[in-house]
Amino acid sequence: MRIGLYPGTFDPVTIGHLDIIERATVLVDRLVIGVAINRDKGPLFSLEERVAMIEAECAKLSAKTGVEICAHPFENLLIDCARDVGAQIIIRGLRAVADFEYEFQMVGMNRALDAGIETVFLMAEARHQAIASKLVKEIARLGGDVSKFVSPAVKEALIARFG
Repeated sequence: MRIGLYPGTFDPVTIGHLDIIERATVLVDRLVIGVAINRDKGPLFSLEERVAMIEAECAKLSAKTGVEICAHPFENLLIDCARDVGAQIIIRGLRAVADFEYEFQMVGMNRALDAGIETVFLMAEARHQAIASKLVKEIARLGGDVSKFVSPAVKEALIARFG
């Protein structure tokens, strides 16, 4: 069984994330969404809220694709999380060249820690390349319409958070 790990903070999960998740399902038999506990980033949504959003959104994708998709919170090294869930593949989404430079360094470090775990990059669809959770939160905070960037459920969560 091929197990993939798609890590991120998902604060909140966007349609860009969901696009990468759906496209990753053709590569693996089971996809684990690693929801990072990153206290340094000061997330808008709690870990429990982010996991619940991922689970709700991914239930639809799992039913559509037939691939098991589950959420897994983690606070350890990414490579240790991959080992914990039995992943042979780490999936990363790329939006721009700047993403690649950072990810290139991460791959080198992860390969040094465990050469048996591969990293696969999926380019964001052109229509999703500008979407970033940070920008979505800013738009929502300032009263803008985020419906082009997140699912209706996530939009409602953002509206509830910012009033």
